[in-house]
Amino acid sequence: MSEKRKADLLQGTLDMLILKSLIEGPRHGYGVAKWIQVTTQDALKIEEGSLYPALHRMQKRGWVISEWGVSESNRRAKFYQLTSEGRSQLTTEVKAWAHLVDAISLVLKSNLAEA
Repeated sequence: MSEKRKADLLQGTLDMLILKSLIEGPRHGYGVAKWIQVTTQDALKIEEGSLYPALHRMQKRGWVISEWGVSESNRRAKFYQLTSEGRSQLTTEVKAWAHLVDAISLVLKSNLAEA
C-alpha cells in the first residue's frame, strides 16, 4: 500500500470517528476525543495534534460547523456540529470502512495452508 493510500486510510478513519461522535449533537474538541476514548473502551486515544487539524479540515470541507460556547467546566470552548454534508460523508466513510472490514475478514478466514 502506498504511503498516500495509508495516509488517506488513516485520515478517513479519523474523519469517520469524529463525524460519528457528532451524530448525537454538538461537542467541543475535548468532548469529541473523550467520546471516542470512552466508546472504544480506551482502545483509541486521539491526540490534540491529530484532532484539531482534522476538525479544521472538516470545517473547511463543510462537514462540520463550529461556534463558541461554554463547556461543562465553565470554560470557553469551540463546539462542532455535523452538517448535512457531514452526515452524507459519514455514510460514505462507514460504507468504505465496512467494505475494508469485509475484505480483511476474507483474508483472516482463508485457509492458512493455502499461503
